[in-house]
Amino acid sequence: MKAAIIVSTVLGATAWAQDTFTNPLVYQDLPDLEVFRVGDAFYYSAGTMHLSPGATIMKSYDLVNWEMVGHSVPELAFGDDYYMNTTRTAYVGGIWASTLRYRESNGVFYWYGCIDFAQTHIFTASDPAGPWTQHPPLPDCYYDVGLLVDDDDTMYLAYGRYDINVVQLSEDGFSAVRDENVWSDQQTYLEGARFYHINNRYYIWLTRPADGQFVLVSDSPFGPYTRHEILNRMASPIPNAGTPHQGGIVDTPQGDWYYIGFLDAYPAGRMPVMAPLEWDSSGIPRIVTDSSGGWGLTYPVPAIEPAGTVVPTGEFSDDFGGAALHPEWQWNHNPDNSAWALGGEGLVLSTATVTDSLVLARNTLTHRVLGPKSGATFRINVGGMQDGDVSGVAILRDESSFIGLRKSGDSLALFTHHGIVLTEANDWQLTERGQEVATADVELGDVASGAQDIWLRIVADVHPTFGTSNNNNPATFHYSTDGETFTELGPALALHNRWQFFVAFRFGVFNFATTSLGGSIVVKEFDLQLVD
Repeated sequence: MKAAIIVSTVLGATAWAQDTFTNPLVYQDLPDLEVFRVGDAFYYSAGTMHLSPGATIMKSYDLVNWEMVGHSVPELAFGDDYYMNTTRTAYVGGIWASTLRYRESNGVFYWYGCIDFAQTHIFTASDPAGPWTQHPPLPDCYYDVGLLVDDDDTMYLAYGRYDINVVQLSEDGFSAVRDENVWSDQQTYLEGARFYHINNRYYIWLTRPADGQFVLVSDSPFGPYTRHEILNRMASPIPNAGTPHQGGIVDTPQGDWYYIGFLDAYPAGRMPVMAPLEWDSSGIPRIVTDSSGGWGLTYPVPAIEPAGTVVPTGEFSDDFGGAALHPEWQWNHNPDNSAWALGGEGLVLSTATVTDSLVLARNTLTHRVLGPKSGATFRINVGGMQDGDVSGVAILRDESSFIGLRKSGDSLALFTHHGIVLTEANDWQLTERGQEVATADVELGDVASGAQDIWLRIVADVHPTFGTSNNNNPATFHYSTDGETFTELGPALALHNRWQFFVAFRFGVFNFATTSLGGSIVVKEFDLQLVD
């Protein structure tokens, strides 16, 4: 079997052998993060909502260059909605702010996360790359939970909003033995807990979304705590983006401390930014700011001699020749694993759903958009499509569009489809199915028969426009029958900058049936490149 082609190049933060790094660390949607160190390696866990597998894990040896290495939640086994098995979907459900930490005494990584405001689910692994094991959930929802493995190996969870509680876990970490409220303030909304024990003091790191950061400090895990402000509406390092907030803090082997938060940068999503920390005489951390008192765009690279190397997340190519999908990929909801396969010439996507809408179709494979502007190109063979099948490449969010192919008898039509809408008022269920806005006048006989491949491309400009009236960054749609000359098809999609859907725009490749199952396509290559 061929080895998958994976290439990553420069992002804003890539800085080996450089003196400074530039925020954001990764110009992609990686929110609700937890960051921690195990020996010489750093790990970063991100929220992923309804995407599967869930809870993306990245690894770094220098805090600047990050590689995606796995997911803590291999399957969103949280109910039928996550499989699109009912009339409902799970958009904006799933994995919000969760927690991932390492327990040195047994060499195990523990992930905890409250799902759908119901139970707190638990997954464990000895290697972040997996395999991960699911355990019976804790019966209560520990909202925005943060795990602490204390110096004596006792495990605690901090959680809540307005009311912040601390839970002591059983020795195995699978049940609660004590749960106490340690902070209550109904006037200041706080959430996003991260829990630390540093120099004999306990710190609960909390955000006031989306422009404030606070820390609770105590000599005991159960308090009493005092509250201290870390930042309040601090200037952003990224134009037209929000204040850095939430996230967590981490130390280097040399004893230096850093804060990695994220900022709202829609339509790019919620991107990670990093700043050094200093500690005052009373043991309260302070952010090292730029000369204007804001979060710096650039800082000195952490003084770390990397113990290893990673392939930094960024530009990316894949020929789907590996034994498993690369961790950069996620499905829209849980896939039907009987309807996709790797091997041979690439990724085979068989139809898994009979539907009339992209956002109701299973087995749409997605990839984060790379900012500030990138193009995603898929090389596809559609010779296995059947009558009524629709396949193509999409830009996905609560307002989605695609460039696709529709099989009708022996003929094939190439078209662009806009206006697929999910609305918050309808609990993020499908509200508008949209319509075709352009059809290509091109001979597709050899493409229909499978004698010739087709290349479909979407170029998305996700420069942040958050909080501005500029709500029309373009995504454009293109096709090629030779992989060299591309033709734009149809009007651009305006990429809005609203935050309510949380998950940012994503690229996706899909194949669904409108009449009956049985058809398939082969995705031969994927290429993600920055665009000027």
